[in-house]
Amino acid sequence: MPIRVLIVDDSALIRQMLTEILITDPEIEVVGTAPNALIARERIKALSPDVITLDIEMPHMDGLSFLEKLMALHPLPVIMVSTLGRQGPTLALRAMELGAVDWVAKPTLGIRSGMEALAEELIGKVKIAAATRPRPTTATRQASSFVREEPANDDIGRVVAIGASTGGVEALRHVIGRLPPNAPGILITQHMPPGFTASFARRMNEQCAVTVTEATDGAPIRRGHVYIAPGSRHLEIRLRGKEYVCRLHDDAPVSGHRPSVDVLFRSVAEVVGADSLGIILTGMGRDGASGLLAMRQRGARTLGQSEASCVIYGMPRVAKEFGAVESEMTLDRIAEEIVRTPARSRAAAAH
Repeated sequence: MPIRVLIVDDSALIRQMLTEILITDPEIEVVGTAPNALIARERIKALSPDVITLDIEMPHMDGLSFLEKLMALHPLPVIMVSTLGRQGPTLALRAMELGAVDWVAKPTLGIRSGMEALAEELIGKVKIAAATRPRPTTATRQASSFVREEPANDDIGRVVAIGASTGGVEALRHVIGRLPPNAPGILITQHMPPGFTASFARRMNEQCAVTVTEATDGAPIRRGHVYIAPGSRHLEIRLRGKEYVCRLHDDAPVSGHRPSVDVLFRSVAEVVGADSLGIILTGMGRDGASGLLAMRQRGARTLGQSEASCVIYGMPRVAKEFGAVESEMTLDRIAEEIVRTPARSRAAAAH
């Protein structure tokens, strides 16, 4: 059965071009189009699409407002197809927080040639979206009850490494938003393009009790701090004197990605070993599986997101098949484990 797509955009030209692009793939069928959210609502009921492409700027109701209502009442896989202006990364992240699977940026110049250049990306993301399992969501998540404070750094403590891809924005927000301000230092590789990770870190920082920043080269890893790999740069951990620090580099993609989860996990296995916790969350593909296995082989605890709670059970499934996952858990349980598992002493880790 082909993937049934509904295109929602107020521009007749864009609707036509998106249709022309998608129907070139025999696995995709465009079952209808809609110029605004009100008509889209009726066509969703009548056509039962598998995937929706959705613009943001539309008359009567903007795309984000429609997305919010859709995901609360009738969750469907949604790909945002909209212009990336100055507010683009912030709007894209908001869309993914509301439940959108991904975002494709419309070209600002040379619309037809620009859209044709995006054909492979759009088709690929529609296919990924069709494999996801969106769930009802709410527009905002309850803020953490913890008061942010600067935790003491008298002990290097345990290090937590987290990898995620499709669906990871909301999964990470769920986990990190439940941590207290004295949580272990956390390094995150989320598959995300350049320009998005800084906005993602700022939004997370506003919503969480821990301090969330985009990682910088040489930054010391502290308790109560979360470091997100910049888009298009690998993030690793290194030991500098008696402290762990972030290392960024631009080596070739690994497992098809830069930043790569495998790169992060392997560095944690090598440098931190048993005094670490590795976590692999929702996402398509196999990135992170071999790195998480390396962590487990060095004595680290390793967790995978449970299938039922994943938007797409790809990366956790492959990691489990590799023998890399010690336990699978829901996001709530993962947050609890980050706080619960005590750090080993340096002396104990050395024996």
